[in-house]
Amino acid sequence: MNRLAALLTRSAATIAIVIAALFVAVWMWTHYERSPWTRDGRVRADVVRVTPDIGGLVTSVSVRDNQAVKAGDPLFVIDTPRYALALRQAEAQVASARATLGQARRTAKRDLALGDLVATESHEQNLAAVATAEAALAQAISARDAAALNLKRTRITASVNGVVTNLDLHPGDYVAAGQQAMAVIDRDSLRVEGYFEETKLPLIRIGAPVHVRLMGEASDVTGHVESIAYGINDTSRTDSGNLLPSVEPTFSWVRLAQRIPVRVRLDHVPADVRLIAGRTATVTVEPAKEARHG
Repeated sequence: MNRLAALLTRSAATIAIVIAALFVAVWMWTHYERSPWTRDGRVRADVVRVTPDIGGLVTSVSVRDNQAVKAGDPLFVIDTPRYALALRQAEAQVASARATLGQARRTAKRDLALGDLVATESHEQNLAAVATAEAALAQAISARDAAALNLKRTRITASVNGVVTNLDLHPGDYVAAGQQAMAVIDRDSLRVEGYFEETKLPLIRIGAPVHVRLMGEASDVTGHVESIAYGINDTSRTDSGNLLPSVEPTFSWVRLAQRIPVRVRLDHVPADVRLIAGRTATVTVEPAKEARHG
């Protein structure tokens, strides 16, 4: 009996280490394989590509790089004098078309007053001249409105609350219609997206609380699951020339779980945490109760 007690005493440390190792192994298995968390998280935001729909020289730039702007704030101006001149020319065309229409209407009215003294053919020509002048006036008014719209759009403003980033636009630069001139990051769209293994999706529910730890930060950002992506790209399948699917003939026996984007809406961001699009984060989702207890 004393010999058994002595043996157990000598082996107590080893037994304790083995039990502790088992507990650690179980905890690590649960944490890495069954807990809905991932280190593959990113801060994301919508990027507004500021693109004018008119072309011309940039006459002034009202913002600097990394400047915060609000919706409606001026960003830059494109060649206002040229488009103001085009508007004045269009207004002159409208005035000319109105004068021509007035003369045509007076001529037609005089023909009606003269009655049978005016030939039918001449009267019809005068009525046609009135219709032509009316169409010309409508066309001139449309051109004037287009010129006024172009003049208005020489002043480019921010469409969202955001931050100007990577600015490389200067007075004297030429921008073409449809050419991106600058980028504004929409601050109201800042969010976190975690890329979770597909094996962990059963543990994630819409609305579940989320804790986000940005790399290099000491405080957590809290939020909730807003949505789960409905599809990802299938790299083993492409479309062929005849629109039939082209599938890879080989298959790897070691299959890695696909990563599915989970979108997290942020509820509380500590004042000392900087949300910068592209930052990496660890995202931890509180698992669904039914899955946790099951």
